[in-house]
Amino acid sequence: MTRTFMTRRTALKAAAVLPAAPALIGAQAAFAQTEPEAKPDIPPYRRMTVGDMTVTTLLAGTRPLSEPQGTFGTNASPEDFAALSKEAFIPTDTSLNFFTPTLIETGSEKILFDTGLNPEGMTAALMAAGHTPEDITTVVITHMHGDHIGGLRGEAGTTFANAKYVTGQAEFDHWSQAGNDTFESKVRPLADQFTFLKGGDSVVSGITAVEAFGHTPGHMAYRVESGDQSLVLAADTANHFVWSLRRPEWEVRFDMDKEAAAATRKSLLGMIAADRVAFVGYHMPFPGVGYLEPSGPGFRFVSMAYQLNV
Repeated sequence: MTRTFMTRRTALKAAAVLPAAPALIGAQAAFAQTEPEAKPDIPPYRRMTVGDMTVTTLLAGTRPLSEPQGTFGTNASPEDFAALSKEAFIPTDTSLNFFTPTLIETGSEKILFDTGLNPEGMTAALMAAGHTPEDITTVVITHMHGDHIGGLRGEAGTTFANAKYVTGQAEFDHWSQAGNDTFESKVRPLADQFTFLKGGDSVVSGITAVEAFGHTPGHMAYRVESGDQSLVLAADTANHFVWSLRRPEWEVRFDMDKEAAAATRKSLLGMIAADRVAFVGYHMPFPGVGYLEPSGPGFRFVSMAYQLNV
């Protein structure tokens, strides 16, 4: 089950700011009914700085997953999967997936990278951080799996009424011909509002696209640079903080080209480790930000403490 994050106070604020959003109000009512049995919430945003830019990771939801080896280590032996899990103090029979869009503020621009599973979870996280969907000036889609484009549109229509949209040309070209229902309902109605880029192109000054193909045919990462600081938005290059980072050769069920995805993990993660820069992983444990230390055949995830807040 995917959880959205909304306190009663946030719900009242959402209702005041978005009075015409019945889907959101319905989500509030459902949350209120189940709140007494819910596990403790995770604060849904973390704000930090990269040079002159403000970067906020937004927790748009979580989802438990049973039998995670079937997703994160399909070519690993059960013995190796269990041994690595034990070493990292995590269970082998269940995991928790995080969905973490990132907001970057630069001057007058508010640029949102990916949109979560649905408008309700995305809106709740934005509002907790002091923003509304109408504030967003640009939405960048790293790739077009449902958990990244799900928040673009819902029953109330388009979520980000004032935004323009950016994605990779190769990614859009693939999905526009794939006959995918989620693409058709979430992206196709906005197609004439998209602009397209390739590796090396800029979203705005200081935010550069990096080709990270494999997870999907046109999957993009982004390098953020301001002043003397850098950050990489790695999107779904790695899908788990242990199994995909420590063993980048382990195949992931959702990688469309598994060989290319493993090669991308090794090259992009290797660059992040060598440059000693922070990165945001869309499915890393929230707040999703950390560093990489070379370790054996892969990398050890070092969660951010206060480095980007001082």
